[in-house]
Amino acid sequence: MSDAPSFCTVRAAASVELVINRSRFIGQCFPVSSEAEALDILQGLRKKYWDATHNCYAYSVGQKGEIARFSDDGEPGGTAGMPMMDALRGAGVTNALCVVTRYFGGILLGTGGLVRAYSRACAEAIRAAGVVRMAPCDLVEFCVPYAQWTMFQQEARRQGAPLEPEYGELVRCVAAVEAEKTDAFLSSIFDLSAGTLTGRRVGFEYRAVEDHEEG
Repeated sequence: MSDAPSFCTVRAAASVELVINRSRFIGQCFPVSSEAEALDILQGLRKKYWDATHNCYAYSVGQKGEIARFSDDGEPGGTAGMPMMDALRGAGVTNALCVVTRYFGGILLGTGGLVRAYSRACAEAIRAAGVVRMAPCDLVEFCVPYAQWTMFQQEARRQGAPLEPEYGELVRCVAAVEAEKTDAFLSSIFDLSAGTLTGRRVGFEYRAVEDHEEG
């Protein structure tokens, strides 16, 4: 699975609010794992903001954004949904939904003003949600004697591999290691433990990772 690609998405749901020429714009961004999830969230927001003038949206789903949909929801064509999609793509994120709800304030913004307003609301919601890299990770199991546990933790931390330990006679733990780094990680642990610690792959999944510098 080491040839599976990394991708970026948003870390958590977030909301921002802007008032532009008396119009109220509520920008919201959500991480999603499927188009069905995006549509379910969208339906809930339409019910919540049933009295809004517009509920415009854009979402991208798939590791390469294979599914991409957007809507102006009654705003002039090209002034809301597409600028929001551009904001998602500009942030380099997928598996994300942005919805911008507008309550009209009585002053027309013009096409350029609408594009700027929806772009800004979407971009600020994405920033508030935070961008995180999702990487393919091998789940590697180790059984570590307590005498070697500190060394093992330090090396796992140095290589950015989070641990899920269970404490018994030995520390049984699963390390989530970026797939492209798994062989190097196993080799490093083997060398540091003088050949006494070996791990075995027990699973594979995408996880949010922080980029660490080794050394």
